[in-house]
Amino acid sequence: MLVLGIESSCDETGVALFDTEKGLIAQQLHTQMAMHAQYGGVVPELASRDHIRRLVPLTQNCLQEVNLSLNHIDAIAYTQGPGLGGALLAGASFANALAFALDKPIIEVHHLEGHLLSPLLSKNKPQFPFVALLVSGGHTQFMSVTDIGEYELLGQSVDDAAGEAFDKTAKLLGLDYPGGAKLAALAQEGTPNRFEFPRPMKHSGDLNLSFSGLKTAVLTLVNQLKEEQQLDTQTIKDICLAFENAVVDVLTHKAKQALKQTGFTELVVAGGVGANQALRQSLSKINAKVYFPELALCTDNGAMIAFAGAMHLKHAHPVGQFSVKPRWALTNTKE
Repeated sequence: MLVLGIESSCDETGVALFDTEKGLIAQQLHTQMAMHAQYGGVVPELASRDHIRRLVPLTQNCLQEVNLSLNHIDAIAYTQGPGLGGALLAGASFANALAFALDKPIIEVHHLEGHLLSPLLSKNKPQFPFVALLVSGGHTQFMSVTDIGEYELLGQSVDDAAGEAFDKTAKLLGLDYPGGAKLAALAQEGTPNRFEFPRPMKHSGDLNLSFSGLKTAVLTLVNQLKEEQQLDTQTIKDICLAFENAVVDVLTHKAKQALKQTGFTELVVAGGVGANQALRQSLSKINAKVYFPELALCTDNGAMIAFAGAMHLKHAHPVGQFSVKPRWALTNTKE
């Protein structure tokens, strides 16, 4: 069975083809990063319009990549949510219209489930059950995963997600969008132990997280250094390192706690922040088997949606009315 996957939840347009026998055979991705950079963040209306422009050519390129036609597709999967409403509608409309024209079944996919399952696309795959750390710009959650579609929320951020905290802190430091990646790059040149930031909720006794207070601690220090005219380039790098260390320390501590609480021996890390090298190095040292998706699959992409769709082929259904779910709990994927 050949599944076409469509991803358009935010600022990346992804299209991919997953064959249930051959695996991932083609994928195309367009990022809107440059377009949104001039505004300092994602502009939802612009994101939606750009998805509309990109979906047809990306789908055509994906098929040409493996010398196939639309008629070879057996089912179409698309991101139903969560995400930006307009952006989701762009992908949903395209996917449903194409499915209607081809008389093919459709599969709605939860965006976070796509991320959660993306490590299964790698050669070195995790085995059920496992703990999943979903860590991105919009979500930071620990999930117990016992099978496809069997997810239990163990804990999550009560305020800013880790990726959101990275981006907001980068903005406080005057870094250009997308700031999170730039902050991580500057952290590699920081001076160890010059600054120390708090580790919010590290010892809360549960698996919930908080990063807004950490961001506030950075703001307080930055304002103080500005008044003292000591916020030079090296100091910014040192702050980046101290901030990254705090986030990584908390996530690593909670990951160990999640594994101990569940009794599982495998940890899956997925989402955009999963590409952070400091986090990867820290988690790789814990007493567990740790799995990361390929770097190209950490950001939003069509491959993870095509794969998740293939895992839910039994739920494929004829095209009818469709909707999007900008807010959608991962534990309610069957609703």
